[in-house]
Amino acid sequence: MRLASQQWLFSLHLLCLSRTSIFSVILWWVGSRNQAIAVKSQKSCRLQEKLIVCCCENSKPTSQNGFWRRDLVLFSLSSSVSLVLPSPGSLAEEDLKMASFVDETNAYSYMYPAELPSKKFLFKWVESRKPERYSSAAPLSPNARLRIVSERVDFFDNLIISVSIGPPNFDLIKSKDKSTWSAKDVADSVLADKSALRVTSSQRMDESSVLDAHTSEIDGEPYWYCEYLVRKSPTNLAQEPNLYRHYVASTVERDGYFYSVNASTLGKQWNKMGPFLEKTVSSFRLLPPTENYVPPYKDPWRFW
Repeated sequence: MRLASQQWLFSLHLLCLSRTSIFSVILWWVGSRNQAIAVKSQKSCRLQEKLIVCCCENSKPTSQNGFWRRDLVLFSLSSSVSLVLPSPGSLAEEDLKMASFVDETNAYSYMYPAELPSKKFLFKWVESRKPERYSSAAPLSPNARLRIVSERVDFFDNLIISVSIGPPNFDLIKSKDKSTWSAKDVADSVLADKSALRVTSSQRMDESSVLDAHTSEIDGEPYWYCEYLVRKSPTNLAQEPNLYRHYVASTVERDGYFYSVNASTLGKQWNKMGPFLEKTVSSFRLLPPTENYVPPYKDPWRFW
């Protein structure tokens, strides 16, 4: 009996030497001790206590090890809670209220940010250009190919949403089959006609930097998306942090013309306002023409 007890305690001592096995040893020891209590003498009990103290001095106190199971349970509970609770950023996006804009003259629509109720924040949009036909719209470049047909501005938060229409630039897009057009080619075509500077197309493209371009098919039509920066010259009002605007855009072709929505803000505000502008761009759709629709090629001479 004494020999068996010594062998058992020796095995326990060896196992306790490993720091990584302490938790398993304690659980095994508790089960074994319950069976041995009835046959152990007072002397063997003292010996056990002495050996246990010695072996545990080489690792961590048994009282600390006793909390491991509880800590694991609490850790799993806290992990479950963190998976259920949304992040602050997702709360802001879910709370966003958007308004709808429909242009029957050019047959398109989009959604734009209107309010963040949880933050008591209202966007302060002003319709700087009401919808108008392509022939009378304001040109974006000296050749008047690309024109703004509608625009809204939030002056307080420095936000701009505009819709422009213009023909493809076949100097940059070599094929007339739109199924072969890449998003980067479409972005370059639109940006080449966007600058108001009297410079060449390549110089206008140098003013902009395309960060991303991709294509999605919606209702059987390709929509080309891009994200880009437009650099501006510094002024007294626009210093180093404001030397560029950050844009997102969506373009679709109809009747031989590009319809593009562009949403932008200052570069330093992109992290705050960018996600809202991306929702606007992703909501842009061409609508079935009604009797109010005026195609871009109709009455090009008409300015009213």
